Amino acid sequence: MDGKKSKESAVGGRTITRHEVEDFLYREASLLDEWRLDEWFTLFEEGGRLEVATTDWKGWDSSEAGSFMCDDYDLIKARVKRLKSRKAHAENPHSRTHRMISNVLILEQGDKTVWVSANFIVHRYRDGGTYSYVGRYEHVLLVEDEGLRFRLRRSIPTMEAMDAGARLSFIL
Repeated sequence: MDGKKSKESAVGGRTITRHEVEDFLYREASLLDEWRLDEWFTLFEEGGRLEVATTDWKGWDSSEAGSFMCDDYDLIKARVKRLKSRKAHAENPHSRTHRMISNVLILEQGDKTVWVSANFIVHRYRDGGTYSYVGRYEHVLLVEDEGLRFRLRRSIPTMEAMDAGARLSFIL
C-alpha cells in the first residue's frame, strides 16, 4: 500500500467501509463482554487464528516471537469450551469486562480480505481487583456476502508489563 489510510476499500466487488469494520469490532467486544463465547467463535472463518503477542512484541512473525496465545481454529474452539466449563478455574465465575475500541483504520485490502487496525482498552474486574489492558489490534478480516469474519485476530498489548494478578485467562 502507498502509506495512505483509507476510510473504505473495495474487496471482492463490494465496498468495505470503516463503519462496517467498526460495527464488526463493536459487536465482537459486546459478545466477549457478555460472555457469549459460542456466538463469538462464529466470527472466525474455519482455519482462523487467534494471537496475543507478548508485551515486548516488535512486529516479527508470531512463529518467531513469544506470544501469550497463538491458537489455530481447533485451539480457539477448545479454549471456548474450556472457558465455559467449570474446569477453567481461573475464570469460574468468569471475569467481568468492559471493552473500548477506538482509532479503527482500514490498512490494506486483498482479493477477499481487508487488513485493519484499532486500539483497545479492556477493563477487567476479578477477585476484587481491577485490571486494565491497553493495546492495539491488527486483524485480517475475510469479506463474505454475509459480512466479515476473522482470518487472523491479533492483540498486541502496548503496556510494558502487567500487574500481578492480571493474568490473561480470558480473551483479550
